Amino acid sequence: MIATGLLGGSFNPAHRGHRRISINAAKALGLDEIWWLVSPGNPLKDAKGMAPLDRRFASARAAARGLPIRVTAIEREFGTRYTVDMLHALRRRFLIAGSSG
Repeated sequence: MIATGLLGGSFNPAHRGHRRISINAAKALGLDEIWWLVSPGNPLKDAKGMAPLDRRFASARAAARGLPIRVTAIEREFGTRYTVDMLHALRRRFLIAGSSG
């Protein structure tokens, strides 16, 4: 089983701080990979000044280059805005998909 950490955020834009906390978390927690969950929109932040999702996603991919980080915008697919809802959707997707008998 792969030990995976999750880091969600706006990534507006992604930067060295995101890289540092991901690297440190992976080391401290013995993680194999980190998923950066680029949010389509934070319901608690003003959309004014927020770059479009595709630009934030691209900045995250560039910042994650060379690290065991998978950049995803899966919340857009799930239609979630709150962490708890996204975690439930991830759990449903991967526990059901991973339970082949």
